Amino acid sequence: MEPVDFKIFRTKLARHRKEYRKFITRTEKKPPKGINAVRVEIDKKVWAQVDCLSCGNCCKVMTPTFTMPDVIRISAHLGMTAKQFTKKWLKKDEDNEDMVNKTQPCQFLDLGNNMCSIYEVRPADCAGFPHLTKGKWKEYAHVHKQNIDYCPATFKMIEELIEVYEGDKVL
Repeated sequence: MEPVDFKIFRTKLARHRKEYRKFITRTEKKPPKGINAVRVEIDKKVWAQVDCLSCGNCCKVMTPTFTMPDVIRISAHLGMTAKQFTKKWLKKDEDNEDMVNKTQPCQFLDLGNNMCSIYEVRPADCAGFPHLTKGKWKEYAHVHKQNIDYCPATFKMIEELIEVYEGDKVL
């Protein structure tokens, strides 16, 4: 597994972003046969190649949605009340009223090693990120369309899906 090279990631993103987003939009409307099973196979390949700890971009530029169970679990872990935790660290998203971080990068990210200081009790949104195999493709394609801009693992998955469905590759 190689560390993420952001220069290469940004170059590839700039070159392929429009094309990859079109692929996601097209397949969201009409999912290719077997795409959910193919994603499971691709997921294994992606994680053999992408080292999240060499990246941490999700924690640097994005924010998870905090559910009430997340708030209760994390605040208890930190020895705070849910109200104290919410007041100190969270705000309501202007678009949808979700509870999100007030600051970026995430207050729980150790920038020295890209590790989460509350990893054992992290929000469910973080635990599942980048949601490569979550749900059916049609339900999560819009999430991947957003995440390709920030997550090398998501970008790699889309790259592989394009190769499978638009290239000569067969899994």
